[in-house]
Amino acid sequence: MSDAREKKARIAALRPAYREDLDGGTDRFIAPRRTTCPWCSSARLTRRLRTTDLLQHKPGRFTLDACADCGHVFQNPQLTAEGLEFYYRDFYDGLGEQRMSKTLGGRGAMYRGRAEAVLRHDPAPKTWLDVGTGHGHFCAAARGVLPGTAFDGLDLTDGVELAAREGRVAHAYRGAFPDLAPELAARYDVVSMFHYLEHSTDPDRELRAAHEAVRPGGHLLIEVPDPESRYARLLGRWWLPWLQPQHLHLMPVANLRRRLTERGFTVVAEQHAEAHDPVDLLAAAWLALDHTAPREDAPWLPQPPGALRRTLRTALLLTGVPVLLTAALLDRIAARPLSRRLRLTNAYRLVARRD
Repeated sequence: MSDAREKKARIAALRPAYREDLDGGTDRFIAPRRTTCPWCSSARLTRRLRTTDLLQHKPGRFTLDACADCGHVFQNPQLTAEGLEFYYRDFYDGLGEQRMSKTLGGRGAMYRGRAEAVLRHDPAPKTWLDVGTGHGHFCAAARGVLPGTAFDGLDLTDGVELAAREGRVAHAYRGAFPDLAPELAARYDVVSMFHYLEHSTDPDRELRAAHEAVRPGGHLLIEVPDPESRYARLLGRWWLPWLQPQHLHLMPVANLRRRLTERGFTVVAEQHAEAHDPVDLLAAAWLALDHTAPREDAPWLPQPPGALRRTLRTALLLTGVPVLLTAALLDRIAARPLSRRLRLTNAYRLVARRD
């Protein structure tokens, strides 16, 4: 069976379960709205963004609020546990597993740069735990930088078990980090969280877990989207790191620095340009183009698109190729050298030592 026919068959098999979920309504996917900031408890909240699921196009509208006092940006109202399961389903695993594995597996230079961020603070860590490791691609690339380090992975999904089977991690932990932290107490020289904390329902609880798992004198390495990036305002809902509805919390760097200090860490390095992923304009162009085009088939749609809609989608995407190429060139050639000076960096990285 060809890949296209196999995908069509998988979608058809999944459609009844999705229809059953959606026939029950989506209200149960959304928790009550908060009236205070989850980071500082201020009641001075403003709406930052209202958008839809621009990647999978599952139904629903999502709101990001910002705290007028501390600047914390958070999904409000937030997804419930049932909502998280629904919107994550077939994104990193299932239907989306092959696509995501290709996307994340081809970023070796970025992964090596992340590992190198620790070298000046600990040139030879013996044990490293990557939290939110997914399929373990970072760990596989980081071994080239630190061949004497044993890399373990932790994740909620079965991707971490695949990482162990493929030899990308030495040991796989499946589950929630705060729940597993007691058995990992003071075991690791380094704990890393790369684009993980923004997915957590309770980032502070994750930081407490990290403090438990890192040995005294060891290091915590965190990389997250930067909600203070100028791109966040310039591109609006088309800024990829908003990533609704998966991203629940986006923390200004000053907030995270203070919270790490309160949790028993000393921040020893802050990086912005080094954490920047130069894809903002390309991603925005693709999201807008994909949003405009007729939908491709997905199991949460009532029925597959007809031949006319498929043809229209292909034609529109083809006409958009020059725009995508131009955006990619601007990202790499024009915007990247100016990213630090113009505060266009879309992420930041902190290295913190456990006291």
